[in-house]
Amino acid sequence: MTETITINEQTFIMHCSGALLWQEKEILLISDVHFGKVSHFRKFGAAVPQKAIAKNFELLNEVLALFKPKQLFFLGDLFHSSLNQEWLLFNDWVSSQKLKITLVKGNHDIISDVNYTAIGIDCSDEVELDDFLFTHHPEERETMFNFSGHIHPAIKLQGAGRQSLKLPCFFKSENQLILPAFGTFTGTFTLKPTAAHQVFAITKDSVFAVPLSH
Repeated sequence: MTETITINEQTFIMHCSGALLWQEKEILLISDVHFGKVSHFRKFGAAVPQKAIAKNFELLNEVLALFKPKQLFFLGDLFHSSLNQEWLLFNDWVSSQKLKITLVKGNHDIISDVNYTAIGIDCSDEVELDDFLFTHHPEERETMFNFSGHIHPAIKLQGAGRQSLKLPCFFKSENQLILPAFGTFTGTFTLKPTAAHQVFAITKDSVFAVPLSH
């Protein structure tokens, strides 16, 4: 269900949901939930099951219950578009939480900061903490290790013969870790790792390091 790595002498635990816990600070990192996307597509006639809306909240509650963090950082694209019925559900969910929540805004986050402030969520374009930089888009900044999302990274695994499997993944380079999309109704983008990367693929109930051929 989890895999642990050390970055700059700090411990980070990767969860099969796509969430990442910074253990020493008790901060949970989640990227690209895309709340509201299901309602947005249903509004325009897409046959998306209504129960898909509840799945993101169920997964959030499951991860929070497991790690019991003191803070939660959403690394952008928390909501897919403008306000819709899922905002009311999100508002109710936030009111039931006792941890500090910060939104690092992404390109889809067009809902006004005023709405977030009203329900107790801090908004920022980026967060710097110790030697770490938290953003939505991957960034390179001298002397800092960057955690980001946006890409919805995936890895293509080749099996015997012509068999292949594409899985979401945590995609790590020397100074950067890109988180997979947390949302259950999101696509993925296949990345091609080099010898300089580490890749941790996720399935429904596991996280595992992918051996890379050099």
